[in-house]
Amino acid sequence: MALTESWHVRNRSRECSITHTPFTEGQPIVTALFPDPESSGYLRKDFCENAWNERVADAEIPFSHWRTKFQPAPVNDTTPAVTKQNAEELLRTMVEEDQEHTENTRYILAVMLERQKLLRETDSQPTAGGTLRIYEHRKTGEVYIVKDPNIPLDQVEKIQEEVIQLLSPRPVAAEAPPEPTDEEKPNQTEPGTPPE
Repeated sequence: MALTESWHVRNRSRECSITHTPFTEGQPIVTALFPDPESSGYLRKDFCENAWNERVADAEIPFSHWRTKFQPAPVNDTTPAVTKQNAEELLRTMVEEDQEHTENTRYILAVMLERQKLLRETDSQPTAGGTLRIYEHRKTGEVYIVKDPNIPLDQVEKIQEEVIQLLSPRPVAAEAPPEPTDEEKPNQTEPGTPPE
């Protein structure tokens, strides 16, 4: 059974969720995650700083929130599709599938992408099931919530090797030549038998 401890949350909004005023590039904003009443995941809302600061005292309390600067999603990202892109796609797929056996891999991928400065950790929240780490994609604003599995130090290298194998292109198996048809087979005769 999958653990509902990791989620992929949609990209940042282009406007404040209270005032509906469009954000401008570089504008300071507040991103907040709220429990989704219709699922076991989270809803993302983005706010301009004034709207966030003027929220009423009894407003819904977010699970997590952080300040960031609005960056519009790139329209034509010409980044070559290399290992970085593959790592992003792999993390996105694994988080969406939320299989228990990929928990360690998801965490290693998130840390790897953080070291490559593609993701940044914006928050961590302790829960009954462990610590949830919240990562935001620096360009697109996508948010990933990944459970920290507290991998023992002696297992980190093994898991890193597994991740590298997942990201390495698989060699295409050489195709065996097709079997010749009866017409293509050379005329085989048994020794001592005169040819026809």
